[in-house]
Amino acid sequence: MIRSNDFSRSPQATEVATTIDVVRSNDFSRSLLSATEVATTIGVMRSHPCFDEQAHERVGRVHLPVAPRCNIQCRFCERKVCANLTAQHPGWARQVLSPAEAVELVRRLARAHPEEDFVVGVAGPGDPLANAATFEALRQVHQEHPALIKCVSTNGLLLEQALPQLLDAGVTALTVTVNAPDSQVGQHVYAWVRHGGTVYRGQAAAEILIASQMRGLRAAIGAGLAVKVNTVLIPGVNDAHVVRLAHCLKEIGVRLMNIMSLIPSGQMVHLRAPTCDELRQARSDCEEAVPQFRRCEHCRADVIHFPQ
Repeated sequence: MIRSNDFSRSPQATEVATTIDVVRSNDFSRSLLSATEVATTIGVMRSHPCFDEQAHERVGRVHLPVAPRCNIQCRFCERKVCANLTAQHPGWARQVLSPAEAVELVRRLARAHPEEDFVVGVAGPGDPLANAATFEALRQVHQEHPALIKCVSTNGLLLEQALPQLLDAGVTALTVTVNAPDSQVGQHVYAWVRHGGTVYRGQAAAEILIASQMRGLRAAIGAGLAVKVNTVLIPGVNDAHVVRLAHCLKEIGVRLMNIMSLIPSGQMVHLRAPTCDELRQARSDCEEAVPQFRRCEHCRADVIHFPQ
């Protein structure tokens, strides 16, 4: 499995050892994960540009914009589909593709980059798990390109119930955006949550979402997926609570966290982004609980990037 002396001396080696310890110690892992599955999970993390900083320099990433609908409203979110977009911004895309168009895009990219590694993911413009097209597109991509890593970035509301479909579609890597450790903080981050045909607001909405996220994360880790948690750092809203969140994530087995800067927009357009020092401090403080990823580029839902 891991034979590289360079890797054994790298920061990722500690993360791998920690992952193995978690797999051996957690109740939910003992019955679900074999040694082969653990090795596969570690291999995915080392090969994914959004999980490993070394892979970020050598592995391409392709987001398929097949998921326009969303089931929650983050107060900072501003989804946009427009042919004239140029900047990178989560939730933005030039167009929405059908599953067939997405599969053809991957087919063309695979032909154009036969010697280059890349991952294929769905990250919006809405929530992938709220869109049937996500599973159809990834399932078809997996059938044609089984060796490519498939991933999804989600708010986690439907994660637990969608997990069998994700596994069936060949998904091995998962990013869940979690912005609050509890509903008292979360009510200031989320405007509403649509669940079970009902729209919830305020603290009730945040309580449903956060409980669903934690159950989904446990299930995904137990199923052997490589898991990362994204957290948007919002000055004056959740910045004083991200360390507590990191410790909550550690308790359920999360072993990688990506703290991102707020892009002031939506209902939070009047707020400021965190300073570089504030972002560094938050990552440093949270790193005592969960290893941190520091190369996030706020990718759009239709990003296509191959390192030069």
